[in-house]
Amino acid sequence: MANQPSFDDRTDFDDADRGYLGTVSDPRIIDETGRVVWDLDAYAFLDTDSPETANPSLWRQSQLNAKHGLYEVTEGIYQVRGFDLSNITFVEGDEGVIVIDPLISVECAAAALSLYREHRDPDENRAVTAVIYSRSHVDHFGGVRGVVPEGAEIPIIAPSGFLEYAVSENVYAGTAMTRRSVFMYGSVLDRGGAGQIGPGLGQTTSTGTVSLIEPNTYVTETGHEEVVDGVRIRFQLTPGTEAPSEMNFFFPDRNALCMAENATHTLHNVLTLRGAVVRDAHVWANYLTEAIELYAADSEVLFASHHWPTWGTEELTTFLSEQRDLYAYLHDQTLRMLNQGYTGIEIAERIQLPPVLESSWHARGYYGSVSHNVKAIYQRYMGWYDGNPAHLWELPPEESASKHVEFMGGASAILPKAQEAYEAGEFRWAAQVLNYVVFDDPTDMDARELLAQVYTALGHGAENGTWRNFYLQGAEELRGNKVPTPIDTASPDVMNALSIGQIFDSVAILVDGPRAWDEELVIDWNFTDPVEEVRLTLKNGVLTQHSKRDGAEASLTLTLTKEELLQLLATQSLDGIDYVGEEETLTTLFGLLDEDDPDFDIVTP
Repeated sequence: MANQPSFDDRTDFDDADRGYLGTVSDPRIIDETGRVVWDLDAYAFLDTDSPETANPSLWRQSQLNAKHGLYEVTEGIYQVRGFDLSNITFVEGDEGVIVIDPLISVECAAAALSLYREHRDPDENRAVTAVIYSRSHVDHFGGVRGVVPEGAEIPIIAPSGFLEYAVSENVYAGTAMTRRSVFMYGSVLDRGGAGQIGPGLGQTTSTGTVSLIEPNTYVTETGHEEVVDGVRIRFQLTPGTEAPSEMNFFFPDRNALCMAENATHTLHNVLTLRGAVVRDAHVWANYLTEAIELYAADSEVLFASHHWPTWGTEELTTFLSEQRDLYAYLHDQTLRMLNQGYTGIEIAERIQLPPVLESSWHARGYYGSVSHNVKAIYQRYMGWYDGNPAHLWELPPEESASKHVEFMGGASAILPKAQEAYEAGEFRWAAQVLNYVVFDDPTDMDARELLAQVYTALGHGAENGTWRNFYLQGAEELRGNKVPTPIDTASPDVMNALSIGQIFDSVAILVDGPRAWDEELVIDWNFTDPVEEVRLTLKNGVLTQHSKRDGAEASLTLTLTKEELLQLLATQSLDGIDYVGEEETLTTLFGLLDEDDPDFDIVTP
């Protein structure tokens, strides 16, 4: 590219190394069974020049992300980086240490705290005096029980709406999101120059124990200030940016600004490839402007929950301004072309970043991409339909594939042409055509192997880490190397954090509508902890919650706690639960519930 940033610029490497204090001697972090949940040596292969099987720009980003250990950000603020997808930050207070964003896994968070103590608190006199969750994604709360002792009563601070989004995202669509995360992060791909080298935001996701301690202090407005263990912290709420519940915060006595995940050393996702609610690029840009106006002039260092810090008031102000312009430009130009009649796919092919942004390393599309972000912005405003009637009622993938293959003369005619396209470097076209053949006949091993080769070529050329992982994991699945999903984000802690309403919502999602069309039932639930009354009705295939108990008499009434409800759903047994009425009512309901498939196919029918 004409505006490719210079590989001779070593500023990021200098910043990523700055303040290094040391790392652990044993590179493997294991769980209580001895299973390895994180391996710090897995990316040692990156200490060489980029091979032909990797985009040099992504290779550079992965070299930076693979650095691991304890780093001093500024006096009293330390980060452990490289121990998970995200960073964990330790802020020293009067009596102990405040923990910010305790990673995904309990085991990784505990290892990070141990490393911090080795260098800063060898006698372990500094207790963890508070935890701050910067947002509602699992890589910023999942390891909390690795740093907070059982029964400790300390402030757990989070942005407004945190619990609702943290638990709903990991339950409602959690199975599908987690399955696609395997492809997005490449967590089970072989590490190496031809395999997984990192998704751009961090190296991958750890696979240890996910936990959650409910917040007891919520930030509800920008400007809110807390004094935590003698440390003054000012908060800026940023809902609808990188997460539906998120906040930045400023340490006025240390001239340090934490930007959560709103400004990192990559173009982030407006919509992640694993799936999520579409984010608001316009609001995101506006909150970055607000952060500049509120904090930049008084900040000497900026750090975040991923990547490495930026030092210097002028440097961090430029960084924030360019990050702001990045999201604002994508938003505004997408809307400009959208109103000229271009569709998301067309805009993604036409748009080009301004030279200053395109030549900035931190604005490169390692995690998000210009292409899929533009399509997400289009989706946010216009939805899935592009206005073309031909796309209004298309055939489903398998039937469409069969028709395409038939029209093109069958697989025997398509495969030689696809091979020619592959050899000519027309990988995007070859992938599209071969996908029809595989969906028409998933047993065609020649088509599967050729498509796997195409995906591998696309992956090796991708600057975007998540695209690379999707292509390479797709190739593995085509070759029969399907892997199970290695992590369950709907952990007991997450399930316990659900409200009763959310628990019943998660049950309603499982109702097999067609099988339930002709069933009608009414169940009353009397909860003693928390005190709450709920009526469930099933009619027309819909399970509905009511606060009032009007109409038909319930055929079953139960008296129980929320904990007993979770046990009941897990065991489908009324043992130990007080009830009056027909037990068969519950049996009927359970018989109408479908099962999630945590390991569903993605690149084959």
